[in-house]
Amino acid sequence: MIPLSILDLAPIVAGGSVGQTLQNSRELAQHAERLGFHRFWLAEHHNMPGVASAATAVMIAHVGQGTNRIRLGAGGIMLPNHAPLIIAEQFGTLDAMFPGRIDLGLGRAPGGDGLTARALRRTLIGGEDRFPRDVMELQALLGPAHEGQHVHAVPGENSNVPLWILGSSTFGAQLAAMLGLPFAFASHFAPAQLSDALHIYRERFQPSDALAKPYVMLGFNVFAAPSDAEAQLLTSSWKQAFISLRRGAPTQLQPPRENFDATLTDQERAGLEPIMQCAAVGAPDKVRAQTLDFIKATGADELMITAHMYDQAARLRSLQLTAEALGLNAN
Repeated sequence: MIPLSILDLAPIVAGGSVGQTLQNSRELAQHAERLGFHRFWLAEHHNMPGVASAATAVMIAHVGQGTNRIRLGAGGIMLPNHAPLIIAEQFGTLDAMFPGRIDLGLGRAPGGDGLTARALRRTLIGGEDRFPRDVMELQALLGPAHEGQHVHAVPGENSNVPLWILGSSTFGAQLAAMLGLPFAFASHFAPAQLSDALHIYRERFQPSDALAKPYVMLGFNVFAAPSDAEAQLLTSSWKQAFISLRRGAPTQLQPPRENFDATLTDQERAGLEPIMQCAAVGAPDKVRAQTLDFIKATGADELMITAHMYDQAARLRSLQLTAEALGLNAN
C-alpha cells in the first residue's frame, strides 16, 4: 500500500464552535497518527463560515502539540496572499518546534471569493502571476544563506522545509515539473484536469536537489461506515457543502440529510458526478476496492484522504475502518 495521509478542512458544524473544531482537528490528527497515516495537512481558506483553518500555521502548531510522529503541513498555503519572507519565518518556526515533521504545500488561488482576495492582497498586484517567482524566492529563503544576501528568514534559513506545489489544473503540474518538486492535485474537489496534469508533470519533470523523480499525491474522498447505506448518508453533509459553495452561499457543515440527491437540479447532480469518481463510499470491503482501483488508474504515489463529515465520532470511525481495510500499521 502506498502512503496514506489526511487533509483536514477543519469543518465548523452547524450549532458548533471554532473552539470545538480546533479540538476535533487535534483529535483527528492523534487518531491518524495512531492508525499509521503518514501526513496530516490543513488548508488555508478565508471568509468561509464552515472552515476554521484560516490561520493555517497556527493550526499546524496546535495539532503538532498533540502529536509526536506524524508529518504536519499545509495543503496549502495560498502564497499570493503572503510575502514569501513571512511564510519562510512561519514555517521555519514550525520546523524548529517539530523538527523533520513539517511540509509546506503552496497554492496560487486566494482561498476565498473575489472580495476576500482583494482584502487579503490590498498591497499586492498580480499575485497569481507572480506565483512562480514567489515560490523560488521562498525556496531560497528556506535554504542556506548566499554571499551578499541582505534579507534572511530567522527562523527559516537553512531549514530546507520540503515544498510541494498544489494544483487543480495543468499550471501547477508545469511548475512542479519545472522546479523538480512533488505535486499534489486537488482531485477530491476539482478532478476535471487530473489526467492532463499527471501526464504533463510526469513527462516534463526535471530532477532537482529536492526530488530525483516525479512524486504525485492525489486528493481522495473516503466515507467508510459499517454499511453502504450509512456511508452514503454521511456523504450528504459533504454534498450540501459542495452545492452551497457552488451556489455562492457557503454555510457551516450541515447534518446528514436523507435523500438529499433528490433535491438537486440535473446540473447540480452532474457537477457532483466527477467528484464521486474520486471517492470511496461504503462498507470497508467496498472502500478498499474503490481505493485500490483509483490508485491503479492514476499511478498515485500517495493519497491525501479527506472526509467532510458532520459527526466527529463518525469521522474517527471512518478513518479507522479505512486504515483497517487498507492494511495500515497501527502504532
